[in-house]
Amino acid sequence: MTTRQRHHVPDAIHTNGAPMNPWWANAVVYQIYPRSFQDGNGDGYGDLQGIISRLDYLAELGIDAIWLSPVYRSPQDDNGYDISDYRDIDPLFGTLEDMDRLIERAHELGIKIVMDLVVNHTSDEHAWFQASRDKNSPYADWYWWRPAREGFEPGTPGAEPNRWGGSFGGSAWKYDTERGEYYLHTFSKKQPDLNWENPKVRHAVYDMMNWWLDRGIDGFRMDVITLISKRIDDEGHLPGESHGAIQDLPVGEEGYSSPWPFSMDGPRLDEFLKEMRHEVFEGRTGYLTVGEGQGISSKRNESITDPANRELDMIFLFDHVGVDQDGSKWGMTKLELPRLKRAMIEQQEAVHSKGWASLYFNNHDQPRALSRWGDTSTPQLRVKSAKALGLLLHMHRGTPYVYQGEEIGMTNAGFTKLDQYQDLESINAFHQRVDEAKLQDADSMMASLGQASRDNARTPMQWDSSTFAGFTSPEGSAKPWLSVNPNASDINVEAEKTDPDSVFNFYRRLIELRHGDDAIAAGDFSPLDIDDDQVYAFTRSLEDRTLLCIINVSSHNAVIPSQSARLLRGDFAAERLVIANSDVDELRQTMHEGQLAPWSAFVYQI
Repeated sequence: MTTRQRHHVPDAIHTNGAPMNPWWANAVVYQIYPRSFQDGNGDGYGDLQGIISRLDYLAELGIDAIWLSPVYRSPQDDNGYDISDYRDIDPLFGTLEDMDRLIERAHELGIKIVMDLVVNHTSDEHAWFQASRDKNSPYADWYWWRPAREGFEPGTPGAEPNRWGGSFGGSAWKYDTERGEYYLHTFSKKQPDLNWENPKVRHAVYDMMNWWLDRGIDGFRMDVITLISKRIDDEGHLPGESHGAIQDLPVGEEGYSSPWPFSMDGPRLDEFLKEMRHEVFEGRTGYLTVGEGQGISSKRNESITDPANRELDMIFLFDHVGVDQDGSKWGMTKLELPRLKRAMIEQQEAVHSKGWASLYFNNHDQPRALSRWGDTSTPQLRVKSAKALGLLLHMHRGTPYVYQGEEIGMTNAGFTKLDQYQDLESINAFHQRVDEAKLQDADSMMASLGQASRDNARTPMQWDSSTFAGFTSPEGSAKPWLSVNPNASDINVEAEKTDPDSVFNFYRRLIELRHGDDAIAAGDFSPLDIDDDQVYAFTRSLEDRTLLCIINVSSHNAVIPSQSARLLRGDFAAERLVIANSDVDELRQTMHEGQLAPWSAFVYQI
């Protein structure tokens, strides 16, 4: 297979009136969660050799780049997001030679490799942290160390510097007996936060990034990168620390206060990102930088991704994936479509004249969007709603990200017992909310996990209908590390590749459109009928070409709303239909009646 040719995108991004045309402006990125993608050696875990064996599949799908979740050496407390050696591959996934071969083979197919960069924190088993446990070490201030609270015996309950809670449950402070102090961990207790105020820390990170780019990768997806600048005063104190106690917010329902105001979008974030750009990417071309953006507003996204500011190419915002959550991710509610529209519209409008958007509904931290917002009650509605959600996302302006299995309509895991889950966040949340804080009973929390657990997105990739879904050979092999979804017998790559009406082949078409239609890649975005609670509609326009995108995001017939109806003018010509998830005759009939069938979605040239 040869390198694919991609269509030119005119003036995809502007800065100060000057057009730019980076490769990612009309690209589609595919995220691989390595331990769940393909097991190449029969041990029950996905690995690099497995990924190499499936590269032809990704080339057939048409993607331009792979975002690879962490494969560095790690104790695997948080599935590799706790790194103990940035310059080695964990034996679970293979070797550095395997990584070199993956880069080489992907490049032969015209596919770029983007690695996950996890530098807000390391593993507590990293050599830097182990050295930092000695107060007299050169690494003593590479992490956030603080003494016990005044009047408390170090290491006893209540002696933590304050009541900040970690994102994976419990206190955000962990006592270390060797140092005799507490270290900050925003996430797991085995993920101590790095002190980016120390320039030696920053330059050690930059050296590592250059090492990987020199090895041949094409960029980084930067995990929780907007947390690296903490809020401190001129003397290096945390909020309130100079007055004897580190400032707390009010304690929440789980018994802890939030550290987010101290760390989200801190005062030196722009400075650090500019410095990183200069130290790592100056003089390089053809790379991609995308940051995970907790606490970043759409307006801030415009500034950070404005090419003139030389920070990041794009950011993953969170507001649109929080529109159906009541207070926390464990309180998921029914989607109110206008709320999703307003979040997406705000993101689009913020980068209308400068900056760029990343487009996603799915990733390794989110439940499957199809189970969350679609309809999986019947095979027909599952397929149709998977296509509708895909079309809705891919027709926005920005760079779409496809998470493994999304392109075949994979669904949530369907687990019913706690021991089926492997996700640290899910297990800890169950015990904290049920056993400690007593916020939910076991049954309701299991229902919450069924809706929102990260493991919903981490079940093994469904390649065929065999015992382990083709993820690993059933003969003489270990069981997959996480159970295969039982619906793999019906939802799998093998079945979908040969079905012209499958979700897979619909995604291929969406990706082709992104590559070949300038209006989709770079055209203006204009929302329509914002308050309609069933239909999501907008136009994409470039010069004299305007595309009308209409999606019925419901399992009921919907009336075509007024603004969209006016643009259609009662007209429907099959030759103007760009893409649709319905039969043309069915679409023509329902539209003649002024209605849309459940989950109908189409793009029409007007």
